Parts: sequence; C-alpha cells; structure tokens
Amino acid sequence: MPKINRDSSLHQARSDTPFLIALGVIGGFYVVMILAMLVADATYTSPRNFWNALQSAEIRYAIKLSLFSCTVTTLLALFVAVPIGYLMSHYRFFGKNLLDGILDIPIVLPPLVIGLSLLILFQTPLLRSFDRDFFPVTYEIPAVILAQFMVACAFAVRTVRTSFDQINPRAEQVALTLGCSRSQAFWRVVLPEAYCGVVSAATIAWARALGEFGPILIFAGTTRLKTEVLASTVFLEMSTGNIEAAVAVSLLMVCAAVVVLVIVRGYGGERTIGRYL
Repeated sequence: MPKINRDSSLHQARSDTPFLIALGVIGGFYVVMILAMLVADATYTSPRNFWNALQSAEIRYAIKLSLFSCTVTTLLALFVAVPIGYLMSHYRFFGKNLLDGILDIPIVLPPLVIGLSLLILFQTPLLRSFDRDFFPVTYEIPAVILAQFMVACAFAVRTVRTSFDQINPRAEQVALTLGCSRSQAFWRVVLPEAYCGVVSAATIAWARALGEFGPILIFAGTTRLKTEVLASTVFLEMSTGNIEAAVAVSLLMVCAAVVVLVIVRGYGGERTIGRYL
C-alpha cells in the first residue's frame, strides 16, 4: 500500500485555512445582511401596529387581489410552460436556439421595460379596439394578471424544462413500444415523472407573480381598490409616509417567500429549478 505523507497533508490543510476563512467571511457578510434586513423589518413595528395596518380596507383588498391574480397567473404559466418545456427538452428543430433566447427575454429585461412594452402593444389598432370595445385590459385587473404572467411564465418554463431534461427517456420509449401514442405516453409516463418539477415551477411562478411591481405599475397602474396588489401597496404606503403599513405588508411578503422556499426545497427544488433561478 502507498505510504501516506502525514506532514504533507497537515501542511496542505494549514495552507488551505486562510483561503477557507476568506470565503467564509465574504459569504458570511452577505448572509448576515439578509438576516439583518429581516430582523430590522420584524423589529421596526409592534404587533399592534401590524394588526392595525392590516385593518385597512386598501390593504385587505390588495391581499385578496394578490392571492387571486397570483393563482390565476400560476395556472396560466403552467398551461404554457409544460408544453413548451416538453418540446424544448425532447425535440430538436430549426430555430430552437433562437426560440430558447426569446424565452429568456422576460428574465433579462428590466421589469419596467416589460410593462412599457405591454402598454405599447395594447396601443396597436387591433388590441386597442379589443381593449376598448370588447374586454378592458389596460389599467384593469386583467392587466395585473398579464403583467405577472409575462415574467412568471419564463421562470416556469425554465423550471419545467429542467425537470423534463432529467427524466430518463427510456420509460417513454418503452411506453411507445407497448402501443401508447405520444399523447398517452406524455400523460401516463412523462408528466407523472416530472411532478416535482411542475410543483416547483408552480411555486416559483406564484412567488414571482407576488413580487412583481414594475410591469404592473406601468401597464395596470396602482389604483386603490382596483389594481393594487401587495407589491404596489408597499410603494403607495411609502409614498404617503405610512411606514408602519409598508413594513406590515413587507412582512407578509417575507412570510410568503419563506413558505415558497420551504415548498420548493421539499419538492427537490435544487434539482429542478435550473440554472436561471
């Protein structure tokens, strides 16, 4: 057996110590900053002020609209993300790289630009006529959902696609050889295998929708008791100097973020979220 040089190993361990300490200090600073922000939010206001802020009719409406719009956005995002993720994962076709880049645009664009682009889109003659004569969208609740959807769906697509990429294709191939159609193999084999990824995608999409502000501000506005969601409530309360209410809403969003993280970790989010999150 080879003889182990204990002195060399000990020397290497000692030489690695400063490097590891430096990494710990740099990373620890960021972790401490995150915890410090959470503690500052929690200690800024008292439970009584928190409860009083939540008695506001505007904030209660914002909570209800946020829950509704985020849920609808998540369902729409999954309805689009699952087929796109499956196609991008299982097939090669002309223009796939271009399509892959297009799907990343809502992720890399500034949120305000997405909202402005939606507003300009609905000023085109066809959509302006639809908006005015058939189904109001701009500066209405549908605008809130559409603004959230444009960003949340991009993250859902990436998460679902990563989940499909990790599935062994042999199971689907066996199902096809046993007489299943492509559709039957998808519903009976592929989609159940990607269940955890779909749950993670839904959770990420819901969380992204909850935190969206820029696109909603431009495309839907921040009208009280109409298009006000939790993210815009923080902005409005800060604008009027009501810091306690802004902090109360912020704490609600922090709690929602913690719940999202727990769900994602519980369903194997580290394996399915992908490189974009």
